[in-house]
Amino acid sequence: HMHLDNATLDRIAELARLDVSDPAVRASLLKDMQRVLDFVEQLEAVDTEGVEPLIFMTEGENELREDVARTEITQADALRNAPVKDSDYFKVPRVVDKGQSGS
Repeated sequence: HMHLDNATLDRIAELARLDVSDPAVRASLLKDMQRVLDFVEQLEAVDTEGVEPLIFMTEGENELREDVARTEITQADALRNAPVKDSDYFKVPRVVDKGQSGS
């Protein structure tokens, strides 16, 4: 039985950029994640010996439309109502902090 500990929760929260400082949120998240892990263990216990893998749900093929480049709106029109812009680009809040390490 795999048990989710606080250190693992902290690491997952860091990777997912989740704030788990609130004890109620932390307890709820631990409980929910443990339920997911328990369910995965149940799935792993299923005997699939002799069961052919399911590769395709249907025999049909995707019917894709032809890709055609077209201009629906000009760049100037798109930027006209932008709350913040920099020359010819939308300016948005920073999402990734370059100074933060990935480990």
